[in-house]
Amino acid sequence: MKVFCGRANPVTGSVEWLEEDEHYDYHQEIARSSYADMLHDKDRENCEAVPHRATVYAQLVESRTMWSWNKLFPIRVQTRLGEQVIVPPLELERCPGAPSVYDIQLSQVSPTDFTALSNVLPMFSVDFSKQVSSSAACHSRQFEPLASGQAQVVLSWWDIEMDPEGKIKCTMAPFWAHSDPQELQWRDHWMQCVYFLPQEEPITQGSAVCLVAHHDDYCVWYSLQRTSPEKKGRVHPVRPVCDCQAHLLWNRPRFGEINDQDRTDQYVQALRTVLKPDSVCLCVSDGSPLCMLAHHLGAEQVFTMESSAASHRLMKKIFKANHLEDKINVIEKRPELLTSADLEGKKVSLLLGEPFFTTSLLPWHNLYFWYVRTAVDQHLGPGAVVMPQAASLYAVVVEFRDLWRVRSPCGNCEGFDVHIMDDMIKRALDFRESKEAEPHPLWEYPCRSLSEAQQILTFDFQQPVPPQPLCAEGSIKLSRPGRSHGVVLWMEYHLTPASTVSTGLLNPAEDKEDCCWNPHCKQAVYFLSTTLDPRAPLGSPHTVSYVVEFHPRTGEVTMDFTLSDALDDGH
Repeated sequence: MKVFCGRANPVTGSVEWLEEDEHYDYHQEIARSSYADMLHDKDRENCEAVPHRATVYAQLVESRTMWSWNKLFPIRVQTRLGEQVIVPPLELERCPGAPSVYDIQLSQVSPTDFTALSNVLPMFSVDFSKQVSSSAACHSRQFEPLASGQAQVVLSWWDIEMDPEGKIKCTMAPFWAHSDPQELQWRDHWMQCVYFLPQEEPITQGSAVCLVAHHDDYCVWYSLQRTSPEKKGRVHPVRPVCDCQAHLLWNRPRFGEINDQDRTDQYVQALRTVLKPDSVCLCVSDGSPLCMLAHHLGAEQVFTMESSAASHRLMKKIFKANHLEDKINVIEKRPELLTSADLEGKKVSLLLGEPFFTTSLLPWHNLYFWYVRTAVDQHLGPGAVVMPQAASLYAVVVEFRDLWRVRSPCGNCEGFDVHIMDDMIKRALDFRESKEAEPHPLWEYPCRSLSEAQQILTFDFQQPVPPQPLCAEGSIKLSRPGRSHGVVLWMEYHLTPASTVSTGLLNPAEDKEDCCWNPHCKQAVYFLSTTLDPRAPLGSPHTVSYVVEFHPRTGEVTMDFTLSDALDDGH
């Protein structure tokens, strides 16, 4: 029996049915759900589960950086008439947000990015060897704030006792809360959590408050209360529900991206060079402030295309809060269905995009903008400008501090031979994933570059998508010693000849320094399998050879990177 999976192609925008291999199965999902079912089984006898017990910890902090992942900040635009401020609707400011956790490598957040308002507090424990209760519950801890400030964010993690006696413990604590930071174990399967309070609240040093952890069948969330809920006898509050749409449409990095004033300023500077008083602008990105920037900078008329009804409603709320509901026209249509009537009979003189689309996972998925530009070509006037004008795919060879472990074989682990598992994983990777790049937010995964950043492909948005593939073949010279774990790829968007926005490397690579990555975007990582075995010798390969091809019909970018001992000869 054949298995087909439907998907929306994030690059071309078309809906496709993909045939999966006959060996495709759901064993991992079945195993995970079976374990959960067992823990809820009321008829079974008590068992000894491994891990045995978990204790959840929390720390209350104030952090503008992390709060920017949850709320929309005012956007400031310098115009010839003075400063204009784009404000969030009251509905967004009052929204309690979504209860979804933001799991990250918390040790990569600089301590200068937050102020601790509490000590680390043990909130509650879960005994996995006992029957799990599905009832909603809350657990409170009273504490005296370490400092006065705005309570905004709760940082949370757990410690796990593997055995009933608690002799074998695994801690997920970030380095500043670890008993011995030098012995910190890197993990990617259990990470730390960032939770956002429904609203920021002022607290005063010395005045006791209660941090409350709530949970139901599906979610954990936190609240701050002046007195213990047990003393007040209050009913457990329901979990927060987003009623503004923004937390359902934008993920945490997208909030941070929109709130990045330096990034906004870069788009403003680029817009100033291409806008004219008679410009008719069409903005193509999901939930983008670009259309408002274009209006404030003097465009005669602004249209924006939104891909969904929910995004349409959200943008309408933002326009209304800024008295722009009659200034910007929202078109809720697929680009190929756009008509002259939608544009009030006018030709577009400036096509704008960040580009950003909620369906994108890999950096080049936002090339959907190119397909939209092609679909609306008939609506572009003579001499129309497209911004960004072009995009380039870049690559750099890196040595990871830890991320290489997710692909490295284990061999012998604590006296157990797990080569059978290693071989099974390798066969699964060789089936498909060994020749694919996967998305990772590399600001969370330190690495250093072993080569200079190299431009691989360029996409000219001034022209429609070509019918023939774009292919690049060459090599990347390794200029620094180290183990070449993988190749990182990202997109750079050339807004104008003088302005480029990078979704990857932000600064030139230094010899001994870790790479600095765009924190709002995921980069693509292509692992070099020959360097992931810790038993392999370091050696001294000179280059990484590559073949990268963009297929216009499917929107796919296929690639092959190989370590080579040959000197860089362009092949």
